[in-house]
Amino acid sequence: MEKDSAQDVVATIVGEWQKERPDLADALWPVDVLARIQRMNRVIDKYLKAFTAEHGLEVGEFDVLVSLRRSGPPYALTAGALIPAAMVTSGAITNRIDRMEAKGLVERVRDGADRRSVRIRLTEAGATLADTVMEQHLKHYARLLAPLDRETCEALAGPLRTLLLAHGDTLTPPTAG
Repeated sequence: MEKDSAQDVVATIVGEWQKERPDLADALWPVDVLARIQRMNRVIDKYLKAFTAEHGLEVGEFDVLVSLRRSGPPYALTAGALIPAAMVTSGAITNRIDRMEAKGLVERVRDGADRRSVRIRLTEAGATLADTVMEQHLKHYARLLAPLDRETCEALAGPLRTLLLAHGDTLTPPTAG
C-alpha cells in the first residue's frame, strides 16, 4: 500500500492541538486511533441507514433479520436471545419484532415444550430478504474497505478484536429453537 500524503480530519485536529497546546503533543496519540474509529463508525452508520432503507428496513430490523438467519434452521430465537447482539432493551426488541411481524418478515411461535415461551421465527419472505440483503451488505462492506488490501484488513481485525474483548464486548451465541 502506498502512503497517502493527504491529511484526514483527525490529522488536522491533532496538528491544531499540537500547535495550540504543545505540552499535550505526547498525550495526543490515542486521538490518532480512537477519533478515526469514531469517524469511521459514523461512515458505517450512514451507509447502514441508507442501505437498510433501500430494503424497507431500519438498521435494528436488519440486525434481527440477519441474527435469525445465521442462527440456522428453524431460524427462530427468543426475544431474549436477540437482545445481546442488538445491544438494546427488551422493549426495543419487542417494538422491532412488532414492526417486522407487520411486514411479514417474522412470526411469533409458541414453544412446543414450554407454551409460555415464544420464539421469533423468520417467515419465508424474511429468510429470502435476509439472504438478499446479506449478500449485498457484504459487497458494500468490501467496497468500504476497498482502499485497504485484504492482508491489511486481516491485520487490523486482530488488534480491534483485542480492544473489544478487553472492554467486555463478548457474545455467547444465541440458542436456536
